[in-house]
Amino acid sequence: MKKRSLVKYILSAVLVILSAAIFTCAQDPSSNKQNARPQPPVAIVAEKKVGPVKYSYEFSQPRFYIKHIVLEHDASGHGTVTFERSNEDVPVVEPVQLSQAALARISALWVGLQFLDSDTNYQSSQQFAHLGTMRIGMEQGERKRVAEFNWTHNSNAAALVAEYRRAADQAIFVFDIGVARENQPLNAPKLMEVMESMLKRNGFSDPVQLVPLLKDLSTDEHIPLIARNHALRLLKQIQK
Repeated sequence: MKKRSLVKYILSAVLVILSAAIFTCAQDPSSNKQNARPQPPVAIVAEKKVGPVKYSYEFSQPRFYIKHIVLEHDASGHGTVTFERSNEDVPVVEPVQLSQAALARISALWVGLQFLDSDTNYQSSQQFAHLGTMRIGMEQGERKRVAEFNWTHNSNAAALVAEYRRAADQAIFVFDIGVARENQPLNAPKLMEVMESMLKRNGFSDPVQLVPLLKDLSTDEHIPLIARNHALRLLKQIQK
């Protein structure tokens, strides 16, 4: 009888230990393989719910040769530039595609401003209206804001309008050289001088974007040889 009682006691103890081990494994998440798909980051979900974003930059000074510029684009950098010259009655509208490098800089500046979540007045106490009025705008879903200033000490706002002005100037130059090639080839040498000046003062949004254009110009027999040779020199300068 004592032997039977001892055996029953040992078997009961073993069953208790095995039950505890099975329960522990069931509660251990590392022992259960799940095939559930990972959830997307909260930022991506929020972006999908809010909707696409639109950006805008505007410059106006009626006394300037290029008196009005409006550049609008989406999150991918695709958009349009509209500009008016003082001696022309009809504004010109041209497509714009910001390069990845330019778009990255511009996007970082918008993030730095936290534009839609801010009511910061970027206008400094100093007034320089004679230099032109600038407006930057952003729209996403039902949220929209436009800020206006003619001079600012906010580093992000100043850098942002500078980026947009370079992008607009690059688009305007591409338009002008296109007109020259089609209708006014004798203007090409002067435009190549303008291009070289702008390259020296970092006046373009992304000179690398102009490489295909310069290659075409260097072999375009419709424009003077001096302009073609100048295009080759500038091409080498950009590709260094």
